[in-house]
Amino acid sequence: MDDPVQYSVTDAPARERFEARDEAGVVAGFVTYQLTGGIIAYTHTEVDPAFEGRGIGSTLARAVMDDARARGRTVVPICPFLAEWLTKHPEYEDIVARSTRKVK
Repeated sequence: MDDPVQYSVTDAPARERFEARDEAGVVAGFVTYQLTGGIIAYTHTEVDPAFEGRGIGSTLARAVMDDARARGRTVVPICPFLAEWLTKHPEYEDIVARSTRKVK
């Protein structure tokens, strides 16, 4: 059941979002952000309904978190999807702004 299509994730700073595209260049999903100095707030994750169920949300989440780490940024996970994804990926805890963590 693995989707053989590879998705590339790239930053589109003019749109303030990271985009996941399939091999044909079709946008399958995106994560929007607001950047202020060394702090990046990920505000929304959206996957096109035609691409749902293929792990694109997780691919985007990992890509944006890896990008933030590589650039030395602190992440504010406003997006509920990303905030939930981060609860399953504690390896990124060191770059997440703790004051914004959800209280359970």
